Amino acid sequence: MRQWRFQAFACFAARINLGALLVVAMTAGTVAPAHAAGDLLIAPTRVILDGRRGTEVILNNIGDEEATYRITLELRRMNDQGRLDDVDVVAANDMEKAVLDVIRYAPRRVTLPPNQPQSIRIGLQAIDALPDGEYRAHMLFRAIPKTPAADGTADSANSLRIQLIPIYGISIPVIVRKGNLQGTAALTNVRLGKDNEGPTLEFDMARQGDKSIFGEIHVTKPGVSEPISVAKGIAIYPEIASRIVSLPLAPEVAAKMQGEVVISYYEAPEAGGGLIAQVRTVLR
Repeated sequence: MRQWRFQAFACFAARINLGALLVVAMTAGTVAPAHAAGDLLIAPTRVILDGRRGTEVILNNIGDEEATYRITLELRRMNDQGRLDDVDVVAANDMEKAVLDVIRYAPRRVTLPPNQPQSIRIGLQAIDALPDGEYRAHMLFRAIPKTPAADGTADSANSLRIQLIPIYGISIPVIVRKGNLQGTAALTNVRLGKDNEGPTLEFDMARQGDKSIFGEIHVTKPGVSEPISVAKGIAIYPEIASRIVSLPLAPEVAAKMQGEVVISYYEAPEAGGGLIAQVRTVLR
């Protein structure tokens, strides 16, 4: 469970809703490696559009049976804990409503045999009238469950039969950027903490500018290039100026962090891998 939680934080935020619905909200990189939810493999896990050309996302059914997926656009906002909360269209602001109007994609429903890839084309209609800025929607790929076959048995008149069918989905951010956007980040207040599952590395991340920041955290000892810990897929979106990051640690890793450490925030390798922010501190 501890290992799963670390991977979940590094690559995506997950939530389980009533009715056995599992939705995975990705926060990974521009052309990040493929990731699977249920039997669906998807790549890339992050799309950035600037209006000059479209792109595509490749889906692959890695299960043993044919599967059907419905594709929709949804709105989510990041809060100061880094969680992505759903936004109802009625409560959406002008920028959120605008991005739903300009993103175009097809097909919107696919049926995939096992190990059969399918491309989803994504593009924009004219964005000349949009004010400069960063716009974002989340593309959700949700499995459509098959109707269970009748088993031939009859329930008694007074019985109630309920069957929960898991519905798996995976979503990726689709980001639209217009204009010469800039963004910087800073790391402060680094500390060792603890949650219900064990030790954590915690710090505050601040953002300035008009674009999101995305990358990975490397924790090293001064003068040592090999990281003690690496956490990928750490993002801060334009709707917030700061957030708290809490990274779960194995006990043996937490022990190695005692003393002086360097916390470095790098761009994802596919985006160049440049240093975004760095702080040196002593942990106790």
